[in-house]
Amino acid sequence: MTHSESRCTQPAVPNGIIDLSGTYGRPWKLYNHLIRQIPEHLTVRDYALGVRWSYVQADCGTGVAWTMRGGSPRASRPDLRGLPLRAVAELAKSWCFEEATLGMAALNAFYNQRERLEALGAVFEEKQSEDGSQVTDVFDRFLPRMRDRNVVVVGHFPRIERLGEHANLTVLERAVRHEADLPDPACEYALPEADFAFITGVSLTNKTAPRLLDLARDASTVMVGPSVTMSSFLHRWGVDLLAGSVVRDPERLSFIVRNGTGKLFDEALATVTLAAPAPASVKG
Repeated sequence: MTHSESRCTQPAVPNGIIDLSGTYGRPWKLYNHLIRQIPEHLTVRDYALGVRWSYVQADCGTGVAWTMRGGSPRASRPDLRGLPLRAVAELAKSWCFEEATLGMAALNAFYNQRERLEALGAVFEEKQSEDGSQVTDVFDRFLPRMRDRNVVVVGHFPRIERLGEHANLTVLERAVRHEADLPDPACEYALPEADFAFITGVSLTNKTAPRLLDLARDASTVMVGPSVTMSSFLHRWGVDLLAGSVVRDPERLSFIVRNGTGKLFDEALATVTLAAPAPASVKG
């Protein structure tokens, strides 16, 4: 689904401001900080709300996010091209999850850029695992420390069941499809007992991230997936490792998103990790 076909954005007023009333106090602090860091002069050049993935392309680069459906209905369908990137990033706070998807992609268009992340000491991996998921590599990094520990994973990632061979595994999923998974309200019970917590980046889109991070404050915490906003500010919210993505081929990404064909990870994205500085990284 492209911008001309999408259903769901708050009206943009003539001066290019997208105003989501009531989103300027706590618990919106995380989102508002990320949005305010985007320079005012950057402009959105193109975007697409795809079936599985979405992207926003701006002067500073391209950002991607998993397309999330549902939430509140969309009020209007403005063309976001030509609007300030910071204004479009405001949509990350929308309770229409399609809008929020575009808002997260806008945030990632600013933060998830190689030059910016290299300056922070991020580590890039160009080659992916066979199933197209960098998640396996992130889990492998922690496996030696997981044995017989409580591991909670928010989101049913590919091949996640294998962690149960090493640890006391709990998988939380909003739409439970696997016999061993628990519905996501179980986070209130599971995360405070976790030694390790792996939280999907989509939690930023559906607004559960602030609460999940609060519940996991005593765990070694990883936020993982292409939707993760690679900002070091998230370390201050208790994230020990950010495991996300950067767009390495914007043209290929656009083709894959718009046509629903191709291998996103192998052809358009590179994975990247950014660790919190010590002593935050030694929790758990």
